[in-house]
Amino acid sequence: MKSVAVVGGGTMGNGIAQVFASKGYDVLLLEVDEGRLDRARAAIGSSLDRIVKKGTLTAPDREAILARIKGTTRAAELSGVGLVVEAILEDAAAKKSLFATLDGILPQDAVLASNTSSISITELAAATKRADRVIGMHFMNPVPVMQLVEIIRGLATSDETFGRVRGWTEQLGKTAVEVQDYPGFVSNRVLMPMINEAVFCLMEGVATRDAIDAVMKLGMNHPLGPLALADLIGLDVCLHIMEVLHDGLGDSKYRPCPLLRKMVAAGRLGRKSGAGFYEYPAS
Repeated sequence: MKSVAVVGGGTMGNGIAQVFASKGYDVLLLEVDEGRLDRARAAIGSSLDRIVKKGTLTAPDREAILARIKGTTRAAELSGVGLVVEAILEDAAAKKSLFATLDGILPQDAVLASNTSSISITELAAATKRADRVIGMHFMNPVPVMQLVEIIRGLATSDETFGRVRGWTEQLGKTAVEVQDYPGFVSNRVLMPMINEAVFCLMEGVATRDAIDAVMKLGMNHPLGPLALADLIGLDVCLHIMEVLHDGLGDSKYRPCPLLRKMVAAGRLGRKSGAGFYEYPAS
């Protein structure tokens, strides 16, 4: 496989495109309009600039990486790729609609992968006629830096598909970890309840925002406190994943904290909105 497609040029999508292009793959980045493509290209350029400043990437190599990433707004142009990694919004209906469309465009042996952080791979695969070639590739943020990729098997994902995707993941210099298709997989099934409990601690007055984050940073050696991490992820994303866990597993321990719901309702979504548990002045 020499060419891949990434659908969605947001934070995760542009990072995934950058990583594949950095390893020599030709990347086709699909977005809904040219404005979003321009923002994705700018984000990739800025990310590569930081690597150049660190001295681990030359300026000519930066240009070569960017040259390997082509943008398009037409799904039909993905007809020749061997792998598509979907990285659109966390909405099951939108993802299933996209998978059904791509299923009719891609070559018969192409693999459809989702970067979803919580939505069932089996459910997405059911929207296609290639359920054996549908799989989860859950990259971590920031994609160029983080080593882990959760490889999630759907009910019908074949051993061949899993082996191919694991091999491609390792070619990216990432560590592939096999995970079965359960709500939240492993990463978010463990991480999100911790964040949710931190929000409960804040709501109940157990400690201040700064104290809660300090306990986890200094006492548990976490690089970022749970409330600051929630702001980085996006409080709306955290709430959505908690709802998936609560609905999918039916256990009250996954009940989203009312304060988390209130923050999202107020539009305090974290870094992307300029305010969450912390304030983020416009740069």
